[in-house]
Amino acid sequence: MSEVNILPGITQRVVVTGRLEMAGLEAGPASGVPVVLVHGNISSSLFFQDLILALAEKGFHVLAPDMRGYGDTQTLPVDATRGVGDFADDLASFVQALDLPPFHLLGWSLGGNIVMQYTQEYPETVRSLSLQSPGSPFGFGGSKGADGELCYSDGAGCGGGGVNPDFRQRIKDGDRSADSPNSPRNIMNTFYFKPPFKVSPEMEEVYVTAMLLTKEGDQNWPGDFKPSENWPNVAPGTTGVNNTLAPTYLNQVSFAEINPKPDVLWYRGDSDQIVSDTSFFDFGYLGQLGFVPGWPGAEVFPPQPMIAQIRGVLDKYQANGGKYQEVVLPECGHAPHLEKAADVTKMLVEFFNAH
Repeated sequence: MSEVNILPGITQRVVVTGRLEMAGLEAGPASGVPVVLVHGNISSSLFFQDLILALAEKGFHVLAPDMRGYGDTQTLPVDATRGVGDFADDLASFVQALDLPPFHLLGWSLGGNIVMQYTQEYPETVRSLSLQSPGSPFGFGGSKGADGELCYSDGAGCGGGGVNPDFRQRIKDGDRSADSPNSPRNIMNTFYFKPPFKVSPEMEEVYVTAMLLTKEGDQNWPGDFKPSENWPNVAPGTTGVNNTLAPTYLNQVSFAEINPKPDVLWYRGDSDQIVSDTSFFDFGYLGQLGFVPGWPGAEVFPPQPMIAQIRGVLDKYQANGGKYQEVVLPECGHAPHLEKAADVTKMLVEFFNAH
């Protein structure tokens, strides 16, 4: 296990599953109703520590695993051609190894896609589903319209080739500086949160550590890529995390068809710069702003309407007999559980207790 600052009241543990060894955090009474928290990209369970303690104080048994290639979990290759299937299967092996009864499930960002995939396959195990700043059901980049139409058939404009190479190198090098806009610390403070919000200096170090535990490479984060004749001349490869979100591999519209249908809570910040219709990590939006030369225009490659895509699938879910509620938190970025901690904890406890 890595040397990290675990807050008092939280236990770090390793669970040996049928697929891999998964590290994670745990708190709260073993007799409590289980809550499972799934982190996002360039992250780990360490980002959930305050939420873990807050929910444990309310009597829940809280578990937050690290996904493969993140945190202290075993590093295994990610087969992107399965979408987020590897991660969903790992999550299933984790809860099965612990023999958990039906539980509340929450996913943040990429974790939102993972928990949607898990719920599609094991809906009877999920008491309720919470989506915090989730990714679009049609992945990240390379699609347009509420129904996720591909901008190009090869998925150009998304995947492992869409990562800033300087940021990738800084993750690989373990950069803890604040010397560059592309340092992990500055990316977190600029994009994970809505400035001027900042966590305490002590927790900032913990979260930077969590980011730097990400396993860089073509098999993990961000993944491989291939050249494309289509703008912006990179297309998704077949391995690694960012390619799992390529719309050529990920399409979660069938989430609307699952049965039984646990109630869904979708909440997000109103100023999220990552999962947004104006995302600073989306080639369509960057091209529109003139930051990426050669943009073919809004008809061919518009900014991805991520919010409309999420809402469209959840509307189908509701039309098929499910229930969901959407909550938009003001003056909040991509990490509501940190930026609006008291409001999010209250909202989640009420939602969990209702189910």
